Amino acid sequence: MAEITYLEAIREALDEEMARDQNVFLLGEDIGAYGGAFKVTDGLLKKYGEARVIDSPISEIAIVGAAAGAAHMGMRPVVEMQFIDFIANAYDMLTNYVATARYRAFLPTPMVVRGPSGGYVRGGPFHSQNPEAGFIHTPGLKVVYPATAEDAKGLMKAAIRDEDCVLFFEHKYLYRRIKGVMPAGDHVVPIGKARTAREGRDVSIITYAATVHKSLEAAAKLAAEGIDVEVIDLRSLAPLDDEAIFNSVRKTNRVLIVHEDTRTGGIAGEITARINESCFAYLDAPVLRVTAHDIPLPYAPQLEDFVLPQVDDIVTAVRRLVAW
Repeated sequence: MAEITYLEAIREALDEEMARDQNVFLLGEDIGAYGGAFKVTDGLLKKYGEARVIDSPISEIAIVGAAAGAAHMGMRPVVEMQFIDFIANAYDMLTNYVATARYRAFLPTPMVVRGPSGGYVRGGPFHSQNPEAGFIHTPGLKVVYPATAEDAKGLMKAAIRDEDCVLFFEHKYLYRRIKGVMPAGDHVVPIGKARTAREGRDVSIITYAATVHKSLEAAAKLAAEGIDVEVIDLRSLAPLDDEAIFNSVRKTNRVLIVHEDTRTGGIAGEITARINESCFAYLDAPVLRVTAHDIPLPYAPQLEDFVLPQVDDIVTAVRRLVAW
């Protein structure tokens, strides 16, 4: 089978799920005739019609609210945030209403909120954020963030079929840079299961999304120095795959957590706490973090490169761990 891009893999998942289940429909700004800001939904309006690919007003809270109501009535809406930064406008609807609906009122909420996220594209502070940490502590929401084309498709299909609301983060830097060959048949990747992107014995790097690829590049550089790095791609942030994390820690005894989100309040702190609670006796060095700095993301290329985690930052941190 031919390779397809990360973006095309998401579109393929949407297409297959819409064909499989008549209750699946799309809702968002400019997703119809225009095909979405990044063309993820391109061609789906022509194939499925205006009743299932719905252009919405510019109101994220209204979009999510409408999707929640449809989900309560047995539909499976897939909402697009034109940029995931703007999900902040629907924070109240997602955390106070959607996340509590099944617990509070036995209302089904099978819905997906997806959108382009992340930096490395010179998008500035309004179009480059990674707000996943603002949602992972909310019971009732699931959060996924694929790093490969195969996972982008498989996790999207799993998200659409899930009975809870799933926030689906798509890293825009990966949209057209990363390609993969889709497995034959109904390719579904379970939510809550990490993958080992690279086997290693000396240091575990725990990461997700675009920094998976930064970490793999760093691991290749470190291999030339005789340092064997294992890279764990979380794929799912809520729920986390504790078993995969702990197994890697017990294997290598040294841990570096890498993510593009800011340092303060980022998921690295939660993962560090879990490792200290469950695997402290296995650690030969403190758990280290490589993250973005705690500032809004600059537009200037040189400043963005300084703020976001780079391959050399990861290499330096791993060397510190090995020398501890």
